[in-house]
Amino acid sequence: MPARLKIGKLVVIGVGLIGGSFALALKRARAVRQVVGVGRTRRNLAAALRLKVIDEVQHDPARAVQDADLVLLATPVGQMAAVMASIAPHLPPRAVVTDAGSTKRDVIACARRFLGGHFPRFVPAHPVAGTENSGASAAFAELFRNRCVIVTPQRDTTASAVKLVRRAWETCGAQMMRLDAQEHDAIFAAVSHLPHVIAYALVSTLARRRNAGQLFGFSGGGLRDTVRIAGSSPEMWADICLANRDALLAALQEYEDELERVRAAIESGDGAVLKRMFEQARSAREKWMVKKS
Repeated sequence: MPARLKIGKLVVIGVGLIGGSFALALKRARAVRQVVGVGRTRRNLAAALRLKVIDEVQHDPARAVQDADLVLLATPVGQMAAVMASIAPHLPPRAVVTDAGSTKRDVIACARRFLGGHFPRFVPAHPVAGTENSGASAAFAELFRNRCVIVTPQRDTTASAVKLVRRAWETCGAQMMRLDAQEHDAIFAAVSHLPHVIAYALVSTLARRRNAGQLFGFSGGGLRDTVRIAGSSPEMWADICLANRDALLAALQEYEDELERVRAAIESGDGAVLKRMFEQARSAREKWMVKKS
């Protein structure tokens, strides 16, 4: 049996739902001695300290990573370049850097550009977990239990760095998977980024109507279930959409084509076509998304 994971100093840059939950899970497992939290909002960092998500607040990423063993970048992907450029000259040689971004090709490109000689100890990762809530107060230690975490290491990523990141996520209760970065981005454009765009767009469409209050007042479970994820961080999702624009635009085009087929069937009064489309969709959902008892 391998020895229990022991991380001396963990630095979490971006102490929100993901970064905070990572810290809490490792603290609960007694796998980390010290957690330093870095962020832009003093109120959020104060809450993280009060809730014992972190042990110390640091506002300067460069100072925070000194003597770090593991650094988690849990900021919106649009901030990764600036953070990497800031910390690169101050990373100790032993430090492993990983991220929690929903896109991978752009983050890897930033790491190659800004981390320089430390790039081989950078492990791109994506925990497929979350809620519509954000901030340190939303973090909880069980978030990653039995959830998938994808790593997309490169040819020059060191095996020891990958091993440390894998063990850290496994200690959080996650199940690990390895993907090519381009394949990752294409998959999540379809199953994550597109649904968020649809949810935001649907809420915006209804909110622009004169009787928006009446509409939302009569809304039931169908609308609430469909737009729940529109409660997620707008800054984070704007960054994701732009970072993965090519794959997302392709997914949007496919969705628009399907909507056009639905529109054409409704306009022509073709109930048979509508029924067939809806039956195919229901069957696919039952096959792939409904857990079998």
